[in-house]
Amino acid sequence: MRFASVLVLLLVMVSFSSCISKKRLTYLQQNETATDSLIPVQKLPDAYRLQVHDLLSIRVKALDPNFVDIFNPVGDANPNATGEERLYYDGFVVNPHGNIRIPILGEIPVLGLTVEEVRENIEKRLLDEYYKAEANIFVTVKLSGIRYTINGEIGRPGSNIIYRDEITIMEAIANSGDITITGDRTDVVLIRQYPLGQKVHHIDLTTIDAMNSPYYYVQPNDLILINPLPQKSLGTGTTGLQSFTTILTVVAALTSTILLFIRL
Repeated sequence: MRFASVLVLLLVMVSFSSCISKKRLTYLQQNETATDSLIPVQKLPDAYRLQVHDLLSIRVKALDPNFVDIFNPVGDANPNATGEERLYYDGFVVNPHGNIRIPILGEIPVLGLTVEEVRENIEKRLLDEYYKAEANIFVTVKLSGIRYTINGEIGRPGSNIIYRDEITIMEAIANSGDITITGDRTDVVLIRQYPLGQKVHHIDLTTIDAMNSPYYYVQPNDLILINPLPQKSLGTGTTGLQSFTTILTVVAALTSTILLFIRL
């Protein structure tokens, strides 16, 4: 009888220790005593500075479109391409030397510059070397979307592209189907490219302080990794009921085996 009581107590303890608590599943938690509150305005992220392999969309407009046709390719390499494929064929890639190659202007160094600085540079060169002010040159330079890759415990792993100037890590996760119940929200890994290589960063998405993290905003070519919780490798279940059922089945099988050997 005493053995049965100890076994039941152990079963209950293991069941509840192996299930995933609500605290580890809830995003951006505030203080338990906090009510509706105003979150201080966070500092806007610094302007993104271009890296090797970034893809730029550059367009030049003028009063007479014929004057600037050479700067606005129409996808001669693949006229049937649409959407992202069109950007691939018509865009300007930052090469390993940190330059982009533009008709007439040739090689232009852009590594470490913002898109606004690139725009100002191109516009100035066009006005200084090829056009008069009366031509009303209008240059636009944009990143061809924010590309990121997300893997691990996520609904839809893979590479994605968002056609916006800014995107938060919460939006990136939502766009990929959300973190699964066995994903670790307390330690999301973000691998980011820098001019001298890659760095690994960590962010806890279960606390409201994540919104003030310098890694809350996704940058082009970021790799986001969602690691599994220990409960997944244990295989005991993600809820108390699942854990209890699994462990009860194991214990019942073990008890039956022991009794069978005792009777032999």
